[in-house]
Amino acid sequence: MQSNTIRKMKKNFYLWIFIGLMGALYSCGSKDDAVVEEPQEAPQRPTLVTQVRKCAKLYTTEFKVHKIVTHDDVLRLKGSMLARDFDIPLPLGERKIAIPMDATLKAYIDFSEFSEKNVERNGDRITILLPDPKVVMTSSKINQKEIREFVGLTRSHFTDKELTIYEQQGRQAILNSVPQMGIVEAAQGDAARVLVPMLTEMGYKEENITIAFRKNLDIMKLINSNLEKK
Repeated sequence: MQSNTIRKMKKNFYLWIFIGLMGALYSCGSKDDAVVEEPQEAPQRPTLVTQVRKCAKLYTTEFKVHKIVTHDDVLRLKGSMLARDFDIPLPLGERKIAIPMDATLKAYIDFSEFSEKNVERNGDRITILLPDPKVVMTSSKINQKEIREFVGLTRSHFTDKELTIYEQQGRQAILNSVPQMGIVEAAQGDAARVLVPMLTEMGYKEENITIAFRKNLDIMKLINSNLEKK
């Protein structure tokens, strides 16, 4: 009697397992009946512009520059005698100085005025015209311990005022060399590498994104000659 009861319970147990499996298979449905998630639509322009403008000043590139600023002058005796001009350097009248200087340059993209004019869409493709990069010197420092100077017996040492003038000249010389450094081109490339992942997160496909720049830039006009703390 007890064995019949056990066999009946096992039979009912297997029956419920079979019903459960059939129900699970039915609920999944066939491959053709599966629910397909709709692809995320790319954001409209106002939303895109708002997201990009949140970057504000996007500092992308930093260059460390080491320069030796040199200056030399010689006392000279100038005049004329017997209708002939003369220009004679005075003995022991020479004065030279070498000033080691370290500076930091940073390039950034200012998105504060980024607008719909910077965005062009063609179907699923999008082109972003980046604002022109800006370059600023964020720090400059003279290594006082490594300054080397030679002063003739008849000359006085360089004054703090003169050293300040030479430091300013050194900073300007560094800024004048920016077009040859490639810092602007590096800033453009780095900005693109920051924006592309941002745009893909917003729903654009990477292969449909183009980051464009203005051509033939006057790089000297992109430089802020004032020392900026950053």
